Amino acid sequence: MKKTIVHISLTLSLLLLLSIPAALAHGDDDHNKKDSTEQLEQVQEIDDHGVADFDTETRAKQSVKADFDEFPNLHPLLVHFPIVLLLLAALISIANIHFLKRDLDWIITIFTGLGALGAYAAGRWFHPHAHDLTEQMQAVLDQHDLYADWTIWLSITAFVLQLISQFVLKQNRWAVIVVSLVLAGAAYSVSQAGHYGSQLVHIEGVGPKGKYLETEESHEH
Repeated sequence: MKKTIVHISLTLSLLLLLSIPAALAHGDDDHNKKDSTEQLEQVQEIDDHGVADFDTETRAKQSVKADFDEFPNLHPLLVHFPIVLLLLAALISIANIHFLKRDLDWIITIFTGLGALGAYAAGRWFHPHAHDLTEQMQAVLDQHDLYADWTIWLSITAFVLQLISQFVLKQNRWAVIVVSLVLAGAAYSVSQAGHYGSQLVHIEGVGPKGKYLETEESHEH
């Protein structure tokens, strides 16, 4: 049973790792469409303020599944990984306060490490740049960024503490409790970052069809 749990966790982790490169890919060759550069020129026009204006009519004539080059930013595609992984890691860690199982330790370590990496990637490497926001939009974005930063540092801290707990202190209950508390903080932070992120998109209107977002080209300029 213990080996089965470890095998399942490792399999899930490998699948998550394999899905990240796919999210960064530039589409496949089976679509039989024009190259991505020409396609982007048809679908997306950038105004003087760097706001992406997507041509809905043109988009409707293309494949149902959009290529990754068509997204104004990959942040929404990556951010779900740390949300799921850190929430699961926190729940399993809290349960492990009682069980103190090394198999659960491995799952916590893997999920926390991948969650911290995903949080850093989404918050640093693929963070969208917004501009021309109203005061309300900026306030919501500031809260989103605040909790995102807390998520990054708490998840990294939890990963380091988890390594110490697993390999140095070896099943010390107090060490497991400390890791659980830090992971609970990371889980809370990532849930709040997700809340404010959803509010930005679905209530404030920042992001849909690239609205209020700079493209990579316009940001470089």
